[in-house]
Amino acid sequence: MACSSATSIISCKSTTPMASLAPPKAFSQTLTIPKAFHGLRKSFQPRSVRSLSARKSSRTRFSVNCSLPLVGNTAPDFEAEAVFDQEFINVKLSDYIGKKYVILFFYPLDFTFVCPTEITAFSDRYADFEKLNTEILGVSIDSVFSHLAWVQTDRKSGGLGDLNYPLVSDVTKSISESFGVLIPQQGIALRGLFIIDKEGVIQHCTINNLAIGRSVDETMRTLQALQYVQENPDEVCPAGWKPGDKSMKPDPKLSKEYFAAI
Repeated sequence: MACSSATSIISCKSTTPMASLAPPKAFSQTLTIPKAFHGLRKSFQPRSVRSLSARKSSRTRFSVNCSLPLVGNTAPDFEAEAVFDQEFINVKLSDYIGKKYVILFFYPLDFTFVCPTEITAFSDRYADFEKLNTEILGVSIDSVFSHLAWVQTDRKSGGLGDLNYPLVSDVTKSISESFGVLIPQQGIALRGLFIIDKEGVIQHCTINNLAIGRSVDETMRTLQALQYVQENPDEVCPAGWKPGDKSMKPDPKLSKEYFAAI
């Protein structure tokens, strides 16, 4: 297993077979973010009047507690209220097992700035994910009433408008904590994204820091690669693989066919 962390992104990968995994051990990972992160609902001093020394010291530290590895293990189940089609519904993750893949993504707060660009981008591409038998679930620590108000706000005013998938309310913060993306000191989640297969196993995870939005195109590409290797278990997908590209045989001799062709 390899794990790397930086100011902007945490990413974790596990290559250990699931059957040989030992029980994960909790640990505390310290990260750094700018105090003036504009995704939080608080006032900030305009950059034009900040001194150089203020910019140098305008960083705060927080700890994120998570258990590793999540990739390769069954996703923590949850049941929570959500908003969909401007109504309150109940969402249970395990209801999708055996039926659909799930894109589960966390974002910090409603009525912020980077968040609506991600949420609406996934909604606009919902039909593409639907063709791949995949459901999308967005999660934040806000209440369903806040979700509803944001959905009822026009996009041109910073709102979401109608969405094609549910927004889940994690007011207890238990979902964010179980997926290892909660920042306890701030009570909000990092931008974690998890691809869960039809068996309920987490096959992919990316976690961005608060100020960095995610790519729907890369999420789609990763999902397509996952589905390809699950349908073709004797093949693997090399870097940047997209549908129609040549795959590779995970064999010292047979892999040379791929390398000879590129």
